[in-house]
Amino acid sequence: MQQPEKSTGVVPQAELFAHGADVGVRGIGPSRAAAFEQAALALTMAVTDPAAVVPKETIEVVCEAPDDRFLLMDWLNALIYEMAVQHLVFARFEVSIADGCLHGRAWGEPVDPARHKPATEPKGATLTALSVTSRADGAWIAQCI
Repeated sequence: MQQPEKSTGVVPQAELFAHGADVGVRGIGPSRAAAFEQAALALTMAVTDPAAVVPKETIEVVCEAPDDRFLLMDWLNALIYEMAVQHLVFARFEVSIADGCLHGRAWGEPVDPARHKPATEPKGATLTALSVTSRADGAWIAQCI
């Protein structure tokens, strides 16, 4: 049985980074799960301002993968699928990870082009720059293009 992750003094943050013609998403958090949540928030930041999204609807996501990198890619691709098929944008995320399985929730609402002014439509998380690592200060970083 996997031990629960220890929390550190690291402040969670979501950020975008440039990569050629594409955009990278990066989540930083005090735990692996928090870093995955922040990476999902960065995905929303690539589309719209998360502050403009009202968390009215909830979707559930379950992913399994052989390692953290592929788990991150599957998580983000599941969110991209929900965004495309259900025409949703998300503002809040909750993730738990154990034994190669991710259980996640995302809260959001249908896209309102006038209010959300979507900047782009993500096509998919890729293997490019894909990594999930921990730093010496206890912070976890989850990122990909």
